[in-house]
Amino acid sequence: MNQPEKKILDEVATLRAELDDANYRYYVLDEPRMTDADYDRRLRRLQEIEAEYPDLVTPDSPTQRVGAPPDAGFPEVQHAVPMLSLDNALNEDEITAFVKRVADRLEIDGETIAFCCEPKLDGAAVSLVYEQGVLVSGATRGDGRTGEGITSNLRTLRSVPLKLRGKAPPDLLEVRGEVIMSHEGFEALNARAREGDAKVFANPRNAAAGSLRQLDPRITASRPLEFSAYQAARFEPDPGDATHSQLMARLADLGLRTSAALEVVTGSQGLIDYCRRLGERRDRLGYDIDGVVIKVDDLRLQRELGFVARAPRWAIAFKFPAQEETTTLNDVEFQVGRTGAITPVARLEPVTVAGVTVSNASLHNADEIARLGVMIGDTVTIRRAGDVIPQVVRVDASKRPSDAREIVFPERCPVCESEVERLEGEVVARCSGGLYCAAQRKEALKYFASRRAMDIDGLGEKLIDQLVELDWVKTPADLFRLKAEDLATLPRMAQKSSDNLVAALEKAKQTTLPRFIFALGIREVGEATAANLARHFGTLDALMEAEVADLEAVEDVGPVVASHVYTFFRQPHNRETIEELRSLGLTWKEEVVGDRPQPLAGQTWVLTGTLESMTRDEGKERLQALGAKVAGSVSKKTAAVVAGPGAGSKLAKAEQMGVSVLDEQGFLERLEAWESGKEAAQ
Repeated sequence: MNQPEKKILDEVATLRAELDDANYRYYVLDEPRMTDADYDRRLRRLQEIEAEYPDLVTPDSPTQRVGAPPDAGFPEVQHAVPMLSLDNALNEDEITAFVKRVADRLEIDGETIAFCCEPKLDGAAVSLVYEQGVLVSGATRGDGRTGEGITSNLRTLRSVPLKLRGKAPPDLLEVRGEVIMSHEGFEALNARAREGDAKVFANPRNAAAGSLRQLDPRITASRPLEFSAYQAARFEPDPGDATHSQLMARLADLGLRTSAALEVVTGSQGLIDYCRRLGERRDRLGYDIDGVVIKVDDLRLQRELGFVARAPRWAIAFKFPAQEETTTLNDVEFQVGRTGAITPVARLEPVTVAGVTVSNASLHNADEIARLGVMIGDTVTIRRAGDVIPQVVRVDASKRPSDAREIVFPERCPVCESEVERLEGEVVARCSGGLYCAAQRKEALKYFASRRAMDIDGLGEKLIDQLVELDWVKTPADLFRLKAEDLATLPRMAQKSSDNLVAALEKAKQTTLPRFIFALGIREVGEATAANLARHFGTLDALMEAEVADLEAVEDVGPVVASHVYTFFRQPHNRETIEELRSLGLTWKEEVVGDRPQPLAGQTWVLTGTLESMTRDEGKERLQALGAKVAGSVSKKTAAVVAGPGAGSKLAKAEQMGVSVLDEQGFLERLEAWESGKEAAQ
């Protein structure tokens, strides 16, 4: 067999080190430095070398994450250290009782005991075993003593290192952790499933568990799974750490992802405060948690406390309210949205889910109704997680009453009686009435007047409903023809309110091109896409005349969005409305096209608190014009946070994570320097 030269061996070592580092920075630190294209080139080159020299292939090579043949079944694995359950605390009194039990057993003051707290991830528990720093096996929790060997599947997760970092890895390390699926990944997975008429998952936990138990690892590799470590069950030789939190920091140094929300607190009040803070953030985390895991931080005290039959005495799980509940589907109504999309909405017997009373839930579309097999009168499971509309995720057909009724999707719009259309390749049915349909007209006008669009102060939802029902306003242009004396005749509209609205409409005529494009309500064109279109074409006329190929050349604009934009501007009524708006005095400063400096390209910024010299939307627009993305939350990807008066948790998180923070004066100085070209971004 052909033997590799030294330069090939060196190249393989370099490629593996670079790819391992890229995986670590992307999937563990959340701080990518290598582009996807560079990563793919390196991986392809490594695959080529290993194909030519098969003896060079090792289990920890980055090429071995994907591609193993399907398993015939999963072998049983005996856990060397049982994966025990935790006792639960369902309220704050039970947290206090737990601290008292620990304190009494240790015969010390409970308010002096340090506890390590972190989110209780709602996924699938697994165990990873490393020998001499290399991953050798992985298993599910199973019954706690015996699990299933799913090593091939776990190797496909890029947040699971195949080889630990550092020059002196432990001889043996067994890591326990949770495999989860983020809300974003879950929604994308189910969207793909619906497009392919495949089974959708009820929730991210089921999706994660089901994905791990695929006999074909290539299927697991295609799923958006993430691993987070929460315990070192075995560590040889003993590293000598005194606390659980120190041990977690050591795991992070070895290249394993741990919770960014891990904190050490003292006493029962510290625990209660942490649980309250995490509960407030629960819907904004981007992944499911069902509580808080609380552990005595001192490892010596853990050993002294020991275990009961199935759980440690030194740990407990504080449980948040359930995010799924069952109730009865009483009826279904069909709502018409801004783009004509007809959405079936379940009217439910009110039920409390995650602390909120739910009486309505989305059924999405006709395909989802068919997939669920749901009927009016059924007992259904409702899920509410994150900032999403509650959804019907399961039906208990065994409880179906004899008088249950089939859900019939309308053939005509429930608002304007126009024909309902369902285009080939789309799951959404739409009203064909356009602005003739009062529902679409109302929603389009609300969108046009909204704060991030034309920002017309005083033009609220109820007033728009009145204006449409009176037939005073049919298109956005009609808004700018309204007269104060006519508005004053409407209920709850005094002369002063009418004058203020007309003044707000006059002020709104001076806008920006990105805002105007966004306000038009083109399908799938959000703020960022509108800004990209404005920067790329410079003028509205150039954008309106662009062909599909021209549109696809714009950053972050793919074939679907390009088609929507092209079609929108080819509709005569849309062009007429735009010309009317211009003739009524709507103006904006044209964008500068060309190789304009983008000093903040690739950076993510966060604005928090109140800015005194500009609104946060204006600050956002100026940052976007310099190439930055503006996010609503702080993460490891955040380049800087602008903090005005009243900044709260975002500022605290930025300081905790070491993210750069600017006050308003510093922000203005940097903006002016970047906009004038006198300074490049750091």
